Amino acid sequence: MRLADFILRDMEAILVAWEAFAAVQLPAAKHMNPLALRDHARQILQAVSKDLSTSQSREAQTEKSLGQAPILNGAPETAAQTHALLRAQSGFDINQLGAEYRALRASVLRLWGDDSYPESMHLDDVIRFNEAIDQALAESVAFFSAQVDQSRNLFLGMLGHDLRNPLQTIQMTASYLAALNAGEKVSEAAVRLINSGRHMHALLDDLLDFNRTELGLGINVTPSDVDLSQLFASTLDQLRAGNPGRRIDLEVHGDTCGSWDDKRLQQLLGNLVRNAIKYGAPGAPVYVGLNGNAADVVLEVRNSGPVIEQSDLDQIFDPLKRGSDHDNRCDADGSLGLGLYIVREIANGHGGSIEARSDETETVFAVRLPRRHYIECEST
Repeated sequence: MRLADFILRDMEAILVAWEAFAAVQLPAAKHMNPLALRDHARQILQAVSKDLSTSQSREAQTEKSLGQAPILNGAPETAAQTHALLRAQSGFDINQLGAEYRALRASVLRLWGDDSYPESMHLDDVIRFNEAIDQALAESVAFFSAQVDQSRNLFLGMLGHDLRNPLQTIQMTASYLAALNAGEKVSEAAVRLINSGRHMHALLDDLLDFNRTELGLGINVTPSDVDLSQLFASTLDQLRAGNPGRRIDLEVHGDTCGSWDDKRLQQLLGNLVRNAIKYGAPGAPVYVGLNGNAADVVLEVRNSGPVIEQSDLDQIFDPLKRGSDHDNRCDADGSLGLGLYIVREIANGHGGSIEARSDETETVFAVRLPRRHYIECEST
């Protein structure tokens, strides 16, 4: 008997084996009923049987064996894709999902072999069956991973929002202590709390922005008329207060007025300067330059220090990445590895761009910010 016919004839026996295997995938399966354990197994097997009965070209056979069978745009989810979503929502992990397909493959071939004489088993059926299972597994894994990523991002987004309230309470209490003039030790402790709270607030901002981009919402940008020289001078004063003893210089050339989101650009500058302080040579100054021309303004943040290898530069704006020497070189704020990623997203949100270069002399991050429309600075 051909394998396609056997699958349809002995569907129930195959489903019993599937259900028995799924039932031992603990703890997720502990409270699942037989219907949930079987889930879309019947539809997956029906699709496999149909595939076995359909002729295919050698090219299509190769693509399917790699799990790359084409899926039409606008087509409904396959049974394998829906199965993956439901398994993810039920608490299965990706190893358990893959194990289901391995068990299905083994049980179908074993049952078919027990039912058929060896000489009646077609080798082409075995090959086609394995290709169909590989394709179903590839579809399941892709959808499972997407579901897990979305759930993680939603959780992190809610966590970031929920942490804002206790952090705000800590910052307000620290400001109150600083205003009491209760002695040098209390004042110093209050200042440390204020600076740490400001740092945590920046990390939460990056976390929430990362989640917005991962969920496809993008970075919010609300442009208004801004003079970058004044905005950045004020931002650098705050950074100097949070990093006493570190020299941060600002140099301005040309017209620095335009239409940008001032809060976003403060966030961008803060991430770049903290990155330069963290990874630059200890005690060395950080240089911030603004150069305005007719079309845009270019911001440069420069520091001396170890050379960043090209392999690290190639991925330095990617989220949650680390340098090849594991020194968190891509982590602008010390823990999340999101600072430079957020910088890139803010630049992109303004229609601009960012690049990084590094040699024995210095490391430079250069951000190009189109003006959007020209405004005249009050000082001119």
